[in-house]
Amino acid sequence: MKFTDQFHKFDISRIIEMAWEDRTPFEAVFHNYGLTNGQVIKLMRKELKKSSFEIW
Repeated sequence: MKFTDQFHKFDISRIIEMAWEDRTPFEAVFHNYGLTNGQVIKLMRKELKKSSFEIW
């Protein structure tokens, strides 16, 4: 089971939103969702278009 399988679409959208915000540190994502920095990067790479991921 992939770590992203445990989240609903709403949660994934919120994680992406938090990651896009400059003011939200990775620690906040970890506190709310239990995802490490590396897991957030993997999620972003999986869920975003390549060009959007590169901009991020």
